[in-house]
Order: sequence, then structure tokens, then C-alpha cells
Amino acid sequence: MGIVTADIGVSADLIPAGHDQSLDHPFGTVAGERLHTWMFEHGDDHRAEVDAILDAGAFIMGRNMFSPGRGEWDLDWRGWWGEEPPYHAPVFVLTHHAREPLELTGTTFHFVTDGIESALERAREAAGDRNVSIAGGATTLNQYLAAGHVDELRLHIVPFTLGEGTRVFDGVPPIEFSESTARHTPEVTHLTLRR
Repeated sequence: MGIVTADIGVSADLIPAGHDQSLDHPFGTVAGERLHTWMFEHGDDHRAEVDAILDAGAFIMGRNMFSPGRGEWDLDWRGWWGEEPPYHAPVFVLTHHAREPLELTGTTFHFVTDGIESALERAREAAGDRNVSIAGGATTLNQYLAAGHVDELRLHIVPFTLGEGTRVFDGVPPIEFSESTARHTPEVTHLTLRR
């Protein structure tokens, strides 16, 4: 069985998105695309990190990472990524609103309404002996951190602050990490923490 990893791009104050997420501003108006320029504009310089993010047998994400909508689903919405998402394994989306699975090129999004433990169980089954990746956002990651399920946390820290939003580690009890590694470039610091 693989381990549970988590990757999340954050500002220097550990915020992955502002509270004002919308269709036009997936990460909020202050963050814009700055949290991910290292990946999209300088991807060749960060190939190992990008490959590691996508190297999982299944993914778990919160609803806000899949959609800007709240409440009942807009069934025409098929995710931020178009018809071929970067996730080439099953994705389990935590939500309070049921939806039939959505099949896209390379993956199927499954919508889980019965909590983080159920999503993790389903993701582990789908992943087999490969890793399960917690893809975000902060609320979802914090729930898995608080439950003690994350074996390896990879923070991609961009050198600016947002000042508002849900922070990684908000509401999470103290965690003792056994080792850490870091790699720094002008665009981002990649920090890996292992339990």
C-alpha cells in the first residue's frame, strides 16, 4: 500500500487561496495566478516537483478545488481543467451535494458526500499499491492533517503574502515531522515534511 501525500501551493503566510474565489478568479482576486507561475511559466525548472504532484494512484480534493459553485451542482460544470484534467487517476471530490461520477479523458471524478474517511478508503482502494494524494484546498488538507492521515506534506511556498484566507495548519493539533527537505528557486521554495 502506498502512502498519503499532499501537495499545495501557498503564499508565504501559508494561504493557498483567498476567500473571494470565483469563476474569473479561481484563487481569489489578490492571489490571481501568482501561486502557480512556478509550475506554469517555469515548469521545466520544477519538473521533478510537478511530476511528483501528479504521480499518484488516486486523488482527493475539496469541492472548491473542483468548482467555484456552492450549493446544488451546475451539471454543465466539468472542472477547471477542461476535458483532459492533469489527474490521470480517479479523483474523489468531497462535497455536501451528491452528483453522479463525471468521466473525462484520463480520469473520473467521484463526488463523496460521507466525509474524509470514506473518501480516503475509496481512494486507497482505487490506488492499489500506489500513493493517494490530497490535492487541496486548505480546508480539506487540514482535515486530513488533523486526522493524522498525511504521511508526506509538500508545501510549494511562493514569496508573497495574501493576508486573508484559510491557512494550512489552521485548527490542526501539533504535528511532529521526522524529516524535511527543501529546494529553493527564485519563484518558489519546495518544502517536504515527512511524518
